[in-house]
Amino acid sequence: MIENINWLLQDAQKDGQSITKSWQSSSYKQIEGVKVIEIKPVMTDYGHLTEVLRSEWLMDNSKVDQVFVSTMMSGHLSAWHAHAKTTDRLFAVTGQFKVVLYDARKDSPTYGLLSEYKIGAQRPMLVVVPPQVWHGVQNYGSETGVLLNAVDRAYQYDDPDHWRIASDSKEIPYTFQ
Repeated sequence: MIENINWLLQDAQKDGQSITKSWQSSSYKQIEGVKVIEIKPVMTDYGHLTEVLRSEWLMDNSKVDQVFVSTMMSGHLSAWHAHAKTTDRLFAVTGQFKVVLYDARKDSPTYGLLSEYKIGAQRPMLVVVPPQVWHGVQNYGSETGVLLNAVDRAYQYDDPDHWRIASDSKEIPYTFQ
């Protein structure tokens, strides 16, 4: 309890917990089938080395059919999209990104759950997004960022496995800032 509050401004609000003592976000809610691997860079004599992908991180689906990078300018976003069959594996090479996931699979035990991850060069993570989970990515940093994706099914030019809704759709209870 605060004894003397005469220093507080009228609109001041106390921060809630954002991180646990093991440095995990206190707001992580895991959607069924999503896997997040926090990666610890290894310091070297020349800088550092950061693993991006290892076969044991791929769960049951160890296939990588295509790897690509996307650049995203500061403040921009790519949302919302989902795949019927494709698994995305997202890794921020540079920059700072919000990766927001929404489970609209009615037969999923985590149906209706929304999860937000902040990933970037300072906090490397691999976010594995299973098929049929809606996701959006926003660069919330001040510089252009680079996002790597190692999908299990290569993009099919003649029949893309890519579904979209508007970034401000009311069907997903999240508003990008």
